[in-house]
Amino acid sequence: MHVLLPARHLLPSLLCYKPHYRPISSLSIAPALVRSEGHSGGRWVPATSTFPVLDPSSGRELLSVSDFGVQETREAVRSAHTAFQSWRVTLAKERSVLLRKWSELMMQNKEDLAKLITAENGKPLKESLGEVVYAASFLEWFSEEARRVYGDFIPSPAKNKRILAVKQPVGVATIITPWNFPSAMITRKVGAALAAGCTVVVKPAEDTPLSALALAELADQAGIPGGVYNVTPCSRQKTPTVGEVLCTDPLVAKISFTGSTATGKVLLKHAADTVKRVSMELGGHAPLIVFDSANLDQAVAGAVASKFRNSGQTCVCSNRLLVQKGIHDAFVQKLAAAMNKELFVGSGFDERTTQGPLINERAVEKVEKQIQDAVARGARVVCGGKRHSLGGTFFQPTLLSDVTTDMMCTQEETFGPVAPVIKFDSEEEAIAIANSVNVGLAGYFFSQDPAQIWRVAEQLEVGMVGVNEGILSSAEAPFGGVKQSGIGREGSKYGIDEYLEIKYICYGGL
Repeated sequence: MHVLLPARHLLPSLLCYKPHYRPISSLSIAPALVRSEGHSGGRWVPATSTFPVLDPSSGRELLSVSDFGVQETREAVRSAHTAFQSWRVTLAKERSVLLRKWSELMMQNKEDLAKLITAENGKPLKESLGEVVYAASFLEWFSEEARRVYGDFIPSPAKNKRILAVKQPVGVATIITPWNFPSAMITRKVGAALAAGCTVVVKPAEDTPLSALALAELADQAGIPGGVYNVTPCSRQKTPTVGEVLCTDPLVAKISFTGSTATGKVLLKHAADTVKRVSMELGGHAPLIVFDSANLDQAVAGAVASKFRNSGQTCVCSNRLLVQKGIHDAFVQKLAAAMNKELFVGSGFDERTTQGPLINERAVEKVEKQIQDAVARGARVVCGGKRHSLGGTFFQPTLLSDVTTDMMCTQEETFGPVAPVIKFDSEEEAIAIANSVNVGLAGYFFSQDPAQIWRVAEQLEVGMVGVNEGILSSAEAPFGGVKQSGIGREGSKYGIDEYLEIKYICYGGL
């Protein structure tokens, strides 16, 4: 892995690159998109206090943002409930036009939105641009799905009755999103909700509220009515109380959450008292299996793409690399070479960077703890394994071999740039290891054996399978997991159903 260095021909004295602080005012972002207040009822709303949004590259403050509490959050819920009364009866075609306009505005402002993501999240600017395009695609997709919410006419068992099933919006939806995709995790949920006729209150992660607020500005510009899209930013200290309000307020009908399994269980308990509809996209611990029949170069490229996107900070990152014994040594050697050649650590605003900082110090400590545990139990560090010389929350992309299933890195999600490789003998053993955990979001495997491909794809206990492919997500495909990785699906034609109720109408006396 490389530090992001100047060109090779420059003097050695210049080969001491350090990421420097980029004030948000220096990024040439349209002022209208840099917002520090919450958004409720179509208005920008201050709070009695603020909290800092930090640049993960330097730890310095980017902006102070309104710190919403219980009162401001309840007001946002009321605004959403009021707006729901008219939004629910807005023609599907009109909702479709507004969502498409919002998507178009995202694309027109994609460079500025990407700068905001990189500033608050740290990911490379190229990845941030990709996220904005991906995020906009959900608004475009659900603008089309808004006009396809069909019901059913059901043959009646009686001559004087007619049976119909219609779909209606559930009501106000709470949207609680993580920091790793601060735009896309919002639009994937909100696009479906608004298309269905629901209104939303978004609580973005405390690390990355700026993207959510920029989306509110573009929603206003698109003509989406006030109160339909509300944003309640809050600090880590206020998150438990604000989250409880969003999950227990009687005016809220639906909760959609992306985050850890532990937090999801807390929210489910909150939702239980009022029996709210829930969608949960929770933790993953994805296996990536490489069989002896695999195309080795394809498997290595897939592992790099799956493991190290966003510095390993995605819920569908491959966390456990299972490699069959016949190809194991060659795979480890080639993966180490690819990591050294392709991965560059540095500021997200520098063009060659592929690996930005981890989101905060807690993330670094978790990665360190897993590596230390693995080494203590006999794992070998092939490359990386330490904090990066750039300091702060930068960490070396790490490859571990001689990994066993009793190590912490094989038992819990990493959310960092660590690739642990486990050697296995048989297909049955690989399936058993892959399915041994209590979560099942994504899984990947590489094989050129058609019969094996069908067997393994059907046996993996996950919601999504990548076959000879390390990148899964698209607006057209259903995203979600099994076991303790969540409830429901996002994206695709199924995503809008999470925000709809089916009503049976029996028309008698005919």
